[in-house]
Amino acid sequence: MTTSLTAQGVTLRYGDRVVSTRLNLGIPDGAFTAIVGPNACGKSTLLRAFVRLLRPDAGQVELDGREVGGYPSKALARRLGFLPQDPLPPEDIKVRQLVARGRFPHQSLLAVRSPQDKEAVDKAMTAAGVTDLADRLVRELSGGQRQRVWIAMVLAQETPYLLLDEPTSFLDITHQYQLLGLLARLRGEGRTVITVLHDINQACRFADHLVAMRDGRVVAEGNPSDIVDATLIKDVFDLPSVIVPDPVTGTPMVVPTLEEE
Repeated sequence: MTTSLTAQGVTLRYGDRVVSTRLNLGIPDGAFTAIVGPNACGKSTLLRAFVRLLRPDAGQVELDGREVGGYPSKALARRLGFLPQDPLPPEDIKVRQLVARGRFPHQSLLAVRSPQDKEAVDKAMTAAGVTDLADRLVRELSGGQRQRVWIAMVLAQETPYLLLDEPTSFLDITHQYQLLGLLARLRGEGRTVITVLHDINQACRFADHLVAMRDGRVVAEGNPSDIVDATLIKDVFDLPSVIVPDPVTGTPMVVPTLEEE
């Protein structure tokens, strides 16, 4: 297993609050990695460190053997595409204009859009299902529509690594599964996909590499079929459960056994 994107002994903090201490994690190349865990366990913080939005107090994050802080901004943006939680669009921007901003790392200082840029934008909008919204103002869209537009922008960036923090937020269940299926197809085309997900069953169904976190540390990682059992779910989520095969995929499916009050 090759791991070109790694966190090596990183200590991560926000102000006086330490989130993770001496955390180590390698992201398998060409895999669909889902990071799961309870709220405030360090999932989003780790993604921010991977894309250089948070600098470790100790240790380092490396991409292709080079510390991410050593990359020029555009060079890093051509490698790592990132969708944070709750991004804010500029005022009065239309959908196609926002998606086209994903092409910025590929453009010269003159920002002249090439035929390749247009093709990438069209392809990304089609994949995210927002082509019919092209001329709408982003601020007029529903939360789910807006989320799909942001996803299109990241897809238009055409990076070998896609890092998405809770990308299914605001999406109805149909669009959730369509998005996860799209990410799985991109993985099949050679992309490396890293997502933070809250739904453990969706993570088990679509990811081939699962990272379970709690209290800023990695509790377990590996193929979901190899690591997900009732003990792990109790240790990570404090949730009593039984694990049964997903009736469609055969992957682990978590069934809570909490009694109703």
